Amino acid sequence: MAHKQKASAKSAGPKAANATSKPKSKSSDRKEGPKTWSEMFSELACATARYAGHPLAFLTAASSVIVWAITGPLFGFSDTWQLVINTSTTIVTFLMVFLIQHTQNRDTMAIQLKLSELIIAVQDAENKLATAEDLSEDELERLHEQYRTRAEATLDHLNQRREHLKRAS
Repeated sequence: MAHKQKASAKSAGPKAANATSKPKSKSSDRKEGPKTWSEMFSELACATARYAGHPLAFLTAASSVIVWAITGPLFGFSDTWQLVINTSTTIVTFLMVFLIQHTQNRDTMAIQLKLSELIIAVQDAENKLATAEDLSEDELERLHEQYRTRAEATLDHLNQRREHLKRAS
């Protein structure tokens, strides 16, 4: 029954397909009540990553370095003056590594889910690939070799067909 609904939604066009899908609401995906530490960290990490990727963040960082450099003569280019920039950049870098890694993990998982949905939705696709990210390194290497071989065979077949068509015309 669900297959028929998908087929009729596909044939009716994008608006009909959207009408049959579930509404996208963050509040329905999560339990009500106070946020967990993980949810709060996730929101902070995503917001920080968005800000860090904004031109204003670059201008703020560049301005800080310029101000620090300008104050060099005022402090006689002392060891303490140098320690200020070294310490502050190390702290910011240390914290940003974790925030960026978190957002990268989220983005990767979202892409994996979207690809899994596409693989599962395609009728002749191998559904085992929908969970390829869970395979070991050796299993991934074997799969890669299998698909590389299949791709080369497909390319050879296409090249033969092209040659045949050239000769025929």
